Amino acid sequence: MTAESKNQAIQLVVNGKTHRAVVAPQATLLELIRDHLGLTGTKEGCGKGQCGACTVLLDGKPVNSCLMLAVQAQGHQVVTIEGAEHEKELDPIQQAFIDEGAVQCGFCTPGLILSARALLDQHPHPDEDHIKEAISGHLCRCTGYSAIIRAIRRAASGGKS
Repeated sequence: MTAESKNQAIQLVVNGKTHRAVVAPQATLLELIRDHLGLTGTKEGCGKGQCGACTVLLDGKPVNSCLMLAVQAQGHQVVTIEGAEHEKELDPIQQAFIDEGAVQCGFCTPGLILSARALLDQHPHPDEDHIKEAISGHLCRCTGYSAIIRAIRRAASGGKS
């Protein structure tokens, strides 16, 4: 049996578009997104699920794509940061991150924005504890989190600071 015969064909929806791919059994969702689909907004930070840079939404829930096998995404809906915009307009969370200066180096930003999107989809008016819990799986070395929390609050309030 060759290594290629162990590969699996999968189908999933990424950012609203159906994709088919043949993946190795050990290939991660992150590798599929970046290497096969060419969507490089999802970052590889630690490769161990500790930093949150690889966060994507799987059926609306944040997941570490570096820990998830690509075959586990079979039949699911995935949203990456490239799918966050709406009809060429920034998602309100993206705009709030800009308005609040929550973007420094930007490496952690895509994952944070997607975790914030999942939070606001479930709890449109979260308190600060809910926000902190939602972003607890993300490491940000630049902002100190204050601007990020303000940005998520701004997005929750419809863009008002």
